[in-house]
Amino acid sequence: MSDEQKRLLNQQLWNIANTLRGKMDADEFRDYILGFIFYKYLSEKMELYANEILIEDKMEYLDINEKNAEGQKYLEAIKEESLEKLGYFLKPSELFKQVAKRGNGNGEKESNFIIEDIQKILINIQNSTMGTASEEDFDHLFEDMDLNSTKLGRTPEQRNEIIAKVLAHLDKIDFKLGQSKIDVLGDAYEYLIGQFASGAGKKAGEFYTPQQASKILARIVTMGKTRIKSAYDPTVGSGSLILRLGKECEVLNFYGQERNRTTYNLCRMNMILHDVHFSKFDIQLEDTLEHPMHDKLNAEAIVANPPFSAQWSASPLHSTEDRFSEYGKLAPSSKADFAFIQHMIYHLGENGVMAVVMPHGVLFRGAAEGHIRKYLIEEKNYLDAVIGLPSNIFYGTSIPTCILVFKKCREQPDDILFIDASKHFEKVKTQNYLRDEDVERIIETYAKRITIDKYSYVARLEEVRENDYNLNIPRYVDTFEGEEPIDIAAVASELKELDNDMKAIDETIEKYCSELNISTPF
Repeated sequence: MSDEQKRLLNQQLWNIANTLRGKMDADEFRDYILGFIFYKYLSEKMELYANEILIEDKMEYLDINEKNAEGQKYLEAIKEESLEKLGYFLKPSELFKQVAKRGNGNGEKESNFIIEDIQKILINIQNSTMGTASEEDFDHLFEDMDLNSTKLGRTPEQRNEIIAKVLAHLDKIDFKLGQSKIDVLGDAYEYLIGQFASGAGKKAGEFYTPQQASKILARIVTMGKTRIKSAYDPTVGSGSLILRLGKECEVLNFYGQERNRTTYNLCRMNMILHDVHFSKFDIQLEDTLEHPMHDKLNAEAIVANPPFSAQWSASPLHSTEDRFSEYGKLAPSSKADFAFIQHMIYHLGENGVMAVVMPHGVLFRGAAEGHIRKYLIEEKNYLDAVIGLPSNIFYGTSIPTCILVFKKCREQPDDILFIDASKHFEKVKTQNYLRDEDVERIIETYAKRITIDKYSYVARLEEVRENDYNLNIPRYVDTFEGEEPIDIAAVASELKELDNDMKAIDETIEKYCSELNISTPF
């Protein structure tokens, strides 16, 4: 599929999404449209897989009669294999296109009222997984799709009409699931999540990291690798950031944790839509700092964009945990930034790379944060690079941010690389965007680890010590642009010429006024 075809598909999906908009906020109608797309995906995947099984019988899934004994035998056999392979099961009558057809049928009330059908089908998908290995991954997955919400329409008939219309539009789109090398739906899903994030204000930062920033993080932690065993994001959001790693290299297992249930559901859908098998991801619902749900992962790659300067308990009980105990101090309760860093360091493998987005305050704030920062540099020597990003590139905040890169086994243990990319971006309306060339320059500079005038600097650890472990980027990368010297004599001469010109103009005006027999304006 060409870039132009992808663009048209994305625009088509966005137009369909706006059919649902009405009076709903972006994050509300997001849950419906993404839920319907996910239902369509599950249906098409189910039909393709069932048709493969039925090739020897020279029939297709929709040919099965669900009402007779022979049809039931076929369904039982297909269900058993489907639960093992796909992790869920749908009957032929439950497929998306069959429901869309009924919803846009002959107009009789009994035949085209589909809200109750859809609700039952979504429950059936979840129930089909009970007692199987995929049960946890489908549990309460559709709970944010309230089809009886008055926001969809005042009456059941109005709600049914809008839902049937959306399903009809989606049914016409070919996501090309049969072409395994083309991830049309995954890319389209990412596009929609990004569009919703741009209109969701402060809430957007809770679930989405802009694509260009994700690309930087992903390329840094996968650099030089074709496969990584485990990837982890402790504030996984919609999963867009950690899934980006899969575009750079093969990822065998994805791990993540998210405290917001709606976003947690969105992440699990996103994983499945990107064809990540249910056995290959482990996404947990809980507060990462207060209730970590994973045992020590020894992850090969960790990426994260945690909420900036969030509050946390900083309970003394945490001081005895392996995540925090060796540092001697906890991050302050008003700013959990270093608590997230400590948590991620704990889960990082000896051969792993970790890249995390942080506010600039972590580079220079003192007290407990200064103590932890010094410990990470002086005692552990884990900090590999500090990359300054432009302000206003993340949704929900305009503050400048940075990327901190950590490694437990560093190739260059005697220095820290500083990159100041804060002035390299494109401004579009009220948002700043990293261009492809900006991303490439960051990656290339990190890979080569070189000093570039007014852009990057390789600082010896001695310099960092001399600066009392203050990592403020301007201390290391001088971006000052000196002003050109002013020629005072030339300026005086120019002013004299302007004065003479003004006198000549005044004389001309006075002459015209005299000819017209009117008073002069001066």
